[in-house]
Amino acid sequence: MAEAAGARLADPDVEARLARLDGLLEGLESAPGPTTRSATEAVALLTEVYGEALARVMDHADGPLAENLAGDELLGHLLVLHDIHPEPAERRAARAVERLRPAVQERGGDVEWAGVEGQVARVRLTAGSGCGSGCGGGGGTSEVTDAVSAAVLAVAPELTAVEPLPSTPAPAFVPLTTLTHRDAR
Repeated sequence: MAEAAGARLADPDVEARLARLDGLLEGLESAPGPTTRSATEAVALLTEVYGEALARVMDHADGPLAENLAGDELLGHLLVLHDIHPEPAERRAARAVERLRPAVQERGGDVEWAGVEGQVARVRLTAGSGCGSGCGGGGGTSEVTDAVSAAVLAVAPELTAVEPLPSTPAPAFVPLTTLTHRDAR
């Protein structure tokens, strides 16, 4: 399990460790006794100290460096976890929607950022007519809504929900001659 000194973890290795950590913490929280309370407190204190260290790094980071740090997926999540992300939740959420947009468009739909109202993110969602993995019964729209919601709330947990708005239909074309000429009956 120990890595060589200075070795870096690839993203899948980080994800595997985070999943293992979640499992260990769940098991720890469900076990009774003083040892469990001490271990849980130790993890909380360690997390708090590492959060403070990360905050100090961000205090010393100039604009471009802070952007690069916040743009890294793992660091961005840690900055959100410790409530020190330099970008507002709305900007992070809008970027998450834009990153999903090409995948939604590949399925024949579309998703657009519509803003935040209170603590609720709003997106315009157009159902796809294409038949991808969500074919049949209209489940594709719900899958897209769920994916958008998960992506937005992962980068902006300060928001409480993601609400899809119906897309605005294109205005119907009415020829000018219809408006200017009347039937002489």
